[in-house]
Amino acid sequence: MRGFTIFLEVLILIGALNWGLIGFFEFNLVGAIFGETLSRIIYALVGLAALYEIIAWKPVHNRLASPAHAR
Repeated sequence: MRGFTIFLEVLILIGALNWGLIGFFEFNLVGAIFGETLSRIIYALVGLAALYEIIAWKPVHNRLASPAHAR
């Protein structure tokens, strides 16, 4: 489950960095790398990852902060 959570965090970071690039430089890195069709799929995955994080915010935070995961 930890790997899945890390995957979701990476997707959210990709989305946030892409929005920063769009906002500051009007450059869509995801679109430039993957093209229109595949970038739409990536954006959908980023959105789903964000929804999951919103719904599971407290349980995920507690799980990652527990001593069992502090290695």
